[in-house]
Amino acid sequence: MNENEFRKWLETTGHGQRTIGSRISTLDRIERVIGDIDSCFEREGYDAILAQFDYSTDDERAGRRNPSPVEINGDLRTGLASLRQSLRLYRDFRENKRSSAIHAELLKQLTREHIFAAMHDCDVLGLDDFLKTYGYKLPKKYWVLGEVNETRYPVKAIVGSALQFLPNGRALTASEFFNGFGESQSVACLRDLGFQVMDTQKDAFSRENIEAAMDAYEAYLLRGAYGDVFSAFGEAKDYWVRSTRERASRVFPSKPIVGYLIGKGPSAFNGGWSQSTDAAAQLHRAGYVIVDAENMPLALPEQYTHLVRGADRIRSVALNYFIEPAREAGGGDVSIVSGELHRFLNLKNEMPSVCQALGGGKFLKMAGLDAPSITGPNPSSTTTFTYQLAENAKGAKMPDHAHDISKPTTNLILYGPPGTGKTYRTAFEAVRLCLGEAEAKRLEQQGRGALMEAYHALCEEGRVEFTTFHQSMSYEEFVEGLRPETGGDAGFQLAPEDGIFKRIAKRATQRRVDATQATDYFEGRNVFQMSLGEYNTRFGEEIFEQCLREGIALFGFEDIDYTDAKYSSRDEILRACEEQGTRRDSYSLQAGAVRMLDIFRNQVSVGDILIVSMGNKYYRAIGEVTGEYKYVPRDGRRYCQRRAVNWLWVDRDGRPVSEIHDTGFSMGTIYSLQPKRLNLPLLERLIHGEDVAGHKETAPAQDHVLIIDEINRANISKVFGELITLLETDKRMGAENEIFLTLPYSKETFGVPRNLHVIGTMNTADRSIALLDTALRRRFEFKEMMPEPEVLRGRVESFDLPKLLADMNGRIEYLFDREHQIGHAYFTSCKTAKDVEAVIRDKIIPLLAEYFYEDWSKIALVLGDGALVRGERKEGSFLRAETIKPPEGLESDGADDRLRWRVKEHFDFSDYRQS
Repeated sequence: MNENEFRKWLETTGHGQRTIGSRISTLDRIERVIGDIDSCFEREGYDAILAQFDYSTDDERAGRRNPSPVEINGDLRTGLASLRQSLRLYRDFRENKRSSAIHAELLKQLTREHIFAAMHDCDVLGLDDFLKTYGYKLPKKYWVLGEVNETRYPVKAIVGSALQFLPNGRALTASEFFNGFGESQSVACLRDLGFQVMDTQKDAFSRENIEAAMDAYEAYLLRGAYGDVFSAFGEAKDYWVRSTRERASRVFPSKPIVGYLIGKGPSAFNGGWSQSTDAAAQLHRAGYVIVDAENMPLALPEQYTHLVRGADRIRSVALNYFIEPAREAGGGDVSIVSGELHRFLNLKNEMPSVCQALGGGKFLKMAGLDAPSITGPNPSSTTTFTYQLAENAKGAKMPDHAHDISKPTTNLILYGPPGTGKTYRTAFEAVRLCLGEAEAKRLEQQGRGALMEAYHALCEEGRVEFTTFHQSMSYEEFVEGLRPETGGDAGFQLAPEDGIFKRIAKRATQRRVDATQATDYFEGRNVFQMSLGEYNTRFGEEIFEQCLREGIALFGFEDIDYTDAKYSSRDEILRACEEQGTRRDSYSLQAGAVRMLDIFRNQVSVGDILIVSMGNKYYRAIGEVTGEYKYVPRDGRRYCQRRAVNWLWVDRDGRPVSEIHDTGFSMGTIYSLQPKRLNLPLLERLIHGEDVAGHKETAPAQDHVLIIDEINRANISKVFGELITLLETDKRMGAENEIFLTLPYSKETFGVPRNLHVIGTMNTADRSIALLDTALRRRFEFKEMMPEPEVLRGRVESFDLPKLLADMNGRIEYLFDREHQIGHAYFTSCKTAKDVEAVIRDKIIPLLAEYFYEDWSKIALVLGDGALVRGERKEGSFLRAETIKPPEGLESDGADDRLRWRVKEHFDFSDYRQS
């Protein structure tokens, strides 16, 4: 099976990633039974292959057996239908591949003159009639710009129709033209010929695309070009957008500009900004200034909370209207005066925010700039920021993801029989990858305890995660899934929740070695998430502002005085709620009014840190608790419980939680946060008033390791999903062929960082290893770990333990295979012969019984008690054999004597004693 090309073909024909994974997995199942599908199609033909999987409703009613060579679990007819569908898709892919090769040869003959002839044809007919004539639809993605960049044409239709101008050529309709590959190959053809191709889905609202839409609108006003697009919109009324380039008129009506960008008519959306999908709102979100017809900026209505405000808006406007135009002009530097930008945005009393945004690391990263030189008092209306552009000119490569790790990415699987030390070896590998080869060997020389101490410390830091795969492991647990949370009109809603892989990938992306890494600021402090007021409500915002103003944290459950010392007990808090609370029949020790008050009153200590949430995705304040619990009445209102707090950092606009924590916040009013899941260096920089992005991105990335024990026990295709591709070293973030995918639940763009290493273990005695996903085999290195009897030398005094293990493994390899040997780790804790006896009795013999399916004659052979099997003796070193005569009445049937096997109470180790 040509998996890579088949995957691309499925993507171009509109199949989702989950469906693609399912189809490829199904074909992989078929291949394991019938062999390579391409070879089978060539040898036997598609119809003959498909006939093996035919199963009708009549067959089902008649109860006929599975006619195919592939085992089906579950409903037989449904399972076979799925196999047939995957085979049909692969057949279509093969046929289209052949057609693609033919058409590709034709495209090589096209010249710019042929393309211009097709464009002229489109100009004469008009876009709508042109598309109808050649059987195409309005494209959703790719357009090609005409010679003077004033007219755009549908890519696939232009190339398909241009083929008619070749000698003996003819135009191809959409259904004939590659059926999936046509658009991508047309794009490549046009770019090879020197044409500019626009991708309207890839950042449709980029500055380049928005300005191109404005070019097209100007062409429409001057000579009627793009009439098919713009004429339907009529006269603009209220919302205009200001161009970032110098033009005769810099204002354009927002609705037709957006219509051009998304390929929709005026009835499909509104022109204002009351909804996030409205035209002006989308342009505003792209960093453009919305103005009236006289080019005066419109004020942002307070009730429209979806409009971008604060520092984010300042940064995007500064980039679009100041930095990028200077780059286009070829300037070596550009200066932004804070007061000029303040007026440009029609802001009021936000000069500190402007200065902070212009000098912050987030803007520098966003614009690809080095730190500016700053003149004048800061902050003030005359503060001037001067940025050097010479090395960041338009077209220069933007900064990499900066995962400048010194070692290559490791995807490693340790495999071998049970008890060969694979789990311990993963700890060594994790320490080696995180701390370096020399340090790992030094710790190992000090003993197992020293290495494991370092390993557990890395786990506590969150740089190492350990998980075990099992048969019911799912994508939702490993990558991300939907989990119910309170809120919404129905009382709860489903929200994306990160799985273990996504969490550690985020930590690996965010955390970097830094000068503040070795701090002891958080030593002895606990960190809590806390909600101050009900976010996004008027009363809640009043509570938040009061807390900041008065230096307190207010808690809102129940108007009850818990000052008495007896309330250090949660039971007493529960009793008070039951007696005085407003919901006297609905309290328990786990109820929020009880449990969270106990945290606020009893578990939070002076010196602890509070991080104030802003919904689940943002945080907006950090404070240090400076006082004990107090009760202060508020005229019968809630929020009477309080603690004194020194607020160390505040950003009312909020910052993404992902900066400081590896998942979003939960809905609880207050709860403890685990240090290993926090970005403590970044938190400390915020607390000390430092720029959180100033030197973070230039520091080397910290290595992180995910350990997956028993990796072969899960359905790999199901658990990894689309991420199986991202694991490849050259597909990692910042690598040569980096790939980002959109995750299905959160819709986040996701990539795997190069500093995240994955180590798995596999037990070769497990029968599930035969079903190991071939995609996993290709993306991992495999290191075999076999028993090492000599490591046991001298562990038990006067006892040849290595010989005992070697003898048993030699017999197992002869009777079964080498993959089912017994590992040395079973005996590493033995200090006496009695310990060895316990291991053999309680661990080895049950394992052998499983290996040989309770065939005790083979177990006896492995243990060296072969004389019992041959009937030469009745008692061996480990087992005892008793003869069982045939029951009365079976003697005449020729029944033989049988053996009853028993494990001896005490083993005879005389063959392994050393003098």
